[in-house]
This record gives sequence, structure tokens and C-alpha cells, in this order.
Amino acid sequence: MKKEIQFSLIYRDMWQSSGKYVPRKDQLAKIAPIIIDMGCFDRVETNGGAMEQVNLMYGENPNQAVRTFTKPFNEVGIKTHMLDRGLNALRMNPVPADVRQLMYKVKHAQGVDITRIFCGLNDTRNIVPSIKWAKAAGMTAQATMCITYSKVHTAEYYINLAEQLIEEGAQEICLKDMAGIGRPVMLGTIVRAIKEKHPDIIVQYHGHNGPGFAVASMLEVAKAGCDVIDVAMEPLSWGKVHPDVITIQAMLRDAGFLVKDINMKAYMEARRMTQSFIDDFLGYWIDPKNAQMSSLLVGSGLPGGMMGSLMDDLKGMHSVINTNLKNKGESELSEDELLVELCDEVERIWPMLGTPCLVTPFSQYVKNAALMNLYSRSIDEKPFTRMDPAMWGMILGKSGKLPGKLAPEIVEIAKEKGFEFYTDDPQVLYPNELDRFIKEMKENGWDRGRDDEELFEFAMHEKQYREYMSGQAKEQFNKDLLERIEKAQNGGNGGPAKHFSAADKRAILHPDAEPIQAGVTGRIIWDLDYIDKSCNPPFGKKYKKGDWMCGVQAMGNTFIDNVTAPYDCHLVAVDKEHGTIVNKCDVVGWIKK
Repeated sequence: MKKEIQFSLIYRDMWQSSGKYVPRKDQLAKIAPIIIDMGCFDRVETNGGAMEQVNLMYGENPNQAVRTFTKPFNEVGIKTHMLDRGLNALRMNPVPADVRQLMYKVKHAQGVDITRIFCGLNDTRNIVPSIKWAKAAGMTAQATMCITYSKVHTAEYYINLAEQLIEEGAQEICLKDMAGIGRPVMLGTIVRAIKEKHPDIIVQYHGHNGPGFAVASMLEVAKAGCDVIDVAMEPLSWGKVHPDVITIQAMLRDAGFLVKDINMKAYMEARRMTQSFIDDFLGYWIDPKNAQMSSLLVGSGLPGGMMGSLMDDLKGMHSVINTNLKNKGESELSEDELLVELCDEVERIWPMLGTPCLVTPFSQYVKNAALMNLYSRSIDEKPFTRMDPAMWGMILGKSGKLPGKLAPEIVEIAKEKGFEFYTDDPQVLYPNELDRFIKEMKENGWDRGRDDEELFEFAMHEKQYREYMSGQAKEQFNKDLLERIEKAQNGGNGGPAKHFSAADKRAILHPDAEPIQAGVTGRIIWDLDYIDKSCNPPFGKKYKKGDWMCGVQAMGNTFIDNVTAPYDCHLVAVDKEHGTIVNKCDVVGWIKK
């Protein structure tokens, strides 16, 4: 009998490996039935990673988005899964144990079946607690090995790691080849060893296409006994993302595997709809270069998903480095030359820093260290003098045990700075915090949400949640969107160039809000504080009908024209800063009932 290979659509990762944001709740509700109609997927990645965080950042509720997206798949028996960063859970830094534990209860209640638990250091101490908490909450615990290629990360290393994770209760194993630099033969060797010893353990392969190994890797792991393969679909496949389901289905079917048919009518509709989401607003955060493969990733090992942020960082540093070089009488570097130097520096310092797998957040740490070294070199400064606290946290063991050894010069720098190395369980460094968040939510009158999901979001993404609740996140997102639209109109990179009227722009910046206007020409007064400095009111400030909101001091006299609240409302945005000159009828701020 032919072996069946199942497909999982990595709809969340398709977006986040291409750009920054993911579709809104209403968009996810539209695409889910179409994905089901395609008929070829047994699994769909619905959330996790940065999805919840970016929802908050554009002013949307992530819990509603997750429930909306998982429900249709739950109803037809398609399993849903999420990406889980182990000690870091759903953020870039370590998370207290009680918040991590709550996550699995919340996500199971929201309809998520499987959690893909990974640690960029492959430290089992960061994975094993999550295995136990996930299973206790009713989820399937898929323990994940971050795949890379180095002298440390051999086939034997991964086979031993898989054995440890299975002994600790992992129900499935995932090979997460986040940069796509895992060599096909090595990956096949790992899968074969796992399946020979544990034939009932489901093995899933996740491989990015970035440097071009992914298709060959998928064939090798399938031949070795892999059960599930992650795929993407146009227009967000290939490039630095994931191979397309059509290609992988044809390849595996030709190799003698049993794979499901694809409803091409539904595929084309899902393709069209996904493109419409790009055209709506998501495309303004997608770097066109992410649609291209890059062999530079082979040496540096950086994940393709972070190439967009890498290029943004390079652009920001490019002129600074060139100015420094010019001042020294040295030749300036083109952007391509600087990119090559950065990749070379990542490759050089990676083993010096203990060879962490270059996946979130450690890929960012190593890339940042390399970029700062290039800057230091341009001003004749010693390398590794500008590493941030997060980077040092990794080096000192506060995120877990590094796979390789630190270079003596890194150890020496740490000693010079008076830093101490940590070897115990990193979770101990991050005490429980839920009680603090429960107390504050009660004081603020905030609802903990269905199944404590709002409490979880607050505890997981404290800063972003506060900005979401105040309305500040929505305002900042709208401003950023408008800037990107205007950049596209002027021929810059980003989404499609559209014509937007002043009314269109106001609708983007302040949806569902009403303007308040100056009654006279003069100086806007938002605050009269005789003790401290007068300033703009805070985001979300509440007013009762008839409350004084601001005033305009008429030019040339002391007359103040007062603006009062027309109804019970809160402040959405300030258009004119405190103390600036405004004209009669100028919009000075925005309010919402």
C-alpha cells in the first residue's frame, strides 16, 4: 500500500515570512471556507508566532481573529496548529511559567488542536514544560527541532534530541527548517532514524524555500517516512517563503506517494482572495525581495522570513557607515556590497556566539551583533562593543544552554563587563506574574474575556495590549499605512499606487471617528497646568457631554473660544499639537462615542 503524505497549509507563516502583518478577522473568515474547498489539506497553521502581537499592533483583537479562523476547520475535522516559541511563548523574550501554562488552556478553548513548540537553542528545558502543559490542556504537543547546518548540528545531534523529546512525552516531532538550509540527505537521515524507532510518532517537516533546498528536502523526508509536509500557495509561495502545494503534490505523486487531489477552482479563488488582501493593505508591508530566492542564505543561515527586516536595517545603516568610511578616506559601499559583508559577518561570528539556531529571536540577535560590528569597524572600534542586553542574555545563558561553545574573546568581554554566566533552568529567572495582571484588569474595569483570553493577551503582550486598549495602536497603524500609501503614490516600494482623496485619508486615519474643529483662528490650548508642563491629553481620554475639551486663544487678544464635548465620548487622536497656531475650521482632534 502506498504511503499517504498529508499537507498542512502554513497560512499564518506565508504572511509573516513575506511581510509583517496577517489578514484581519473578516478576511480570515472569508478565506477559511475556500481553503476547505481546496480539499487537499489535513492541517492548517492558524495562529501563533507573531500573529497575536501584530493583531494588537494594528488595533484588532487577536482572540476574535483566532476563534474566527479555527472554527470552520474544527467543524470539518481539519486540524489546526500554532507556532509556540517555548520559553518565549508568543513573544521575543522569556515568559513567566503561569502565563505560558495559561496559553494552552486559552488556545485549546479557541479551537487550536496542535502546538508546535520550539526553542532556538534546542534546549529541552524550554520545551518539556510546554509539552506537559499542552497535553494537560487537551492539545497535541508537537515538539520541534530547529534545523540548521553547522559543525554542532549534525544528524546524530538531532536524532538524540528527538529521542529526548519523545521520552519526555512529545506526541509528534516537527523538523523546523526555518532558513531552508538543512541539507536534504541529512534531513532524510534524521526522519528515517525517528520513524524506525518510533513508527507511530507523527513527523512533520517545515521548510522554507529561501536558498533552494526545500523541494529536494521534501522529497527526501517523504522517502524517509515523513507524515506531514508544510506547504504554501500562490501568491505567497516560493521566494523566501515555502514551496507551493501544486508542485509538491505533483512531485510526491510521481514518486509513488498517496496525496490528495487539489480542487483547482478553489485554489484559484483562494489565490485571488489572498491577492485581494495584499492589495487591500497587507502588501504595503511586503518587501518585493521576499519573492526572490537568495543563495546568500546558504552561508549565513539566516531565515528568509527576516530578510525584509534585515534589508530595512541595512538601508538605515547604509548611509551612516558610508559617511564614516568617507571621513576616513575609504571607498563607500553599495547596498549589495554591504549585504555581502553583513552575511559574511554573520557567518563569521555565529560560531563565536555559541552557534544558536538562527530563528526568532536569536536570528535577530546575531544579525544585530553582525550589523553593529560593521558599524564599529567603520569607526575603528573593537567588535562586540555594542551588543544589547537581549544579546547578552542569550550569551550568558538566560535563555537556555547554547548548542556550541563561546569564543574565548566573548567570554573575556563578558568578564570585563562584570557579567555572570547562568547555567540553571532559565524559567527560574522569570517569576509568575498573572496575579499582577488580574489585579490591574480589575482596577481598570477590563473584562478578562472568554476563557481568560483577554487576561492572557495582556500578560503575554503587555505593551501592545495597553496601546490596543487605549486606541493608540490603531492610530499609529493608520498613520503608518497612510505614509506607505503616499510613498507608493510617489513611486516608492510597497503596495499598489492608488489615488486617495483627503476624505479617503481621513477615513484611513480615523475610522468611525468624528472631527472636532477650531471655531476661530488662534493658538490651540489642550491643557492648562500651572504646576507641570501643559501638553496634549492622553489617548483615550474620556469626556462627558458638555465637558471642556480644548480652547483656541484668538490671535491678538485674550479671548478663548471653547470646544466642549457634544456627547459622551473619548479622544481618538490629536491633529494639532498643544500651543500650535490653527486656522478657523481646522480639524484639531478626533472623538468617538
